[in-house]
Amino acid sequence: MAPAPLHPREARRLDLLRLHRILDTGAEPVFDELTQLAAEICGTPIGLISLVDEDRQWFKSRVGITATETSRDIAFCAHAILGERVFTVADASRDPRFDDNPLVREEPKVRFYAGFPLAVEEGLPLGTLCVLDREPRQLTAAQELALERLGRMAVALLRMRRTALELEPLEALLSMCAFCRQVKDEKGAWVGVEAYLDASERITHGICPNCMETRFAEEAARIRAGERRGK
Repeated sequence: MAPAPLHPREARRLDLLRLHRILDTGAEPVFDELTQLAAEICGTPIGLISLVDEDRQWFKSRVGITATETSRDIAFCAHAILGERVFTVADASRDPRFDDNPLVREEPKVRFYAGFPLAVEEGLPLGTLCVLDREPRQLTAAQELALERLGRMAVALLRMRRTALELEPLEALLSMCAFCRQVKDEKGAWVGVEAYLDASERITHGICPNCMETRFAEEAARIRAGERRGK
C-alpha cells in the first residue's frame, strides 16, 4: 500500500480548509441529510462527508460507521481529491493500491468506494462526499450522476457556511440614526453615542489636539511654551 500523492497545490488547499473553520465542529443536519441521501441513492451502508487534513481525514458527517477520522495515509479520499470526477474503486481487495489497506483487511472491511471531490474556491478540493460498501460493486450511471449532484450541493453548503462566518463580525456593528446620530443599544433603545459608550465602560475621556487648539488656545500655547523651555 502506498499513500496517495499530495495534491499539486496542497499548501493552498490546506489554507482554504483552515479558512472554512469546519474541522472538529459539531454535526449539522444539512450535511447529515446529504450524506444519508447519498447512501440511500447509491444503496450503500456507509456514507461520509470527509475533509482531508494534513495528516488525517476527518468526517464532518457520517452514516454507517462510528469512527470520526482516520489517518490520511490510508484514506481513499486522499486519492479522490486528486481528480475532478467521481473516483471509484470497485473491489479494493483486488486493487493493488488498497488490497493491504487496514480499512480493507480489518473493519469496516471496505470493498467498494466512490467519492466526489468537494472543490471550492480556485477548484481546490477540501474533501469528498463518498459512499462505501463491504461488497464489491459498481454505481449505475444514474447513481454516479446523483452523487455528483449531491456533492455540488455539499460544496454550496460549505461556501454558505464560510460566508456566514465571515459576516459574523458585522453583527457587532451599531445601528445609527442618519439624522440625530443616536444609536440603538442592545435592548433596542435609541440613545446618544456618548451615553452608549459610557454604559459599555470601554472609554475614558480626553481632549484631542484639534479641540485643544480651537477651544483652549491659550492653554495650548502655554503648554507649547513650557515644552520649549524644557528643551
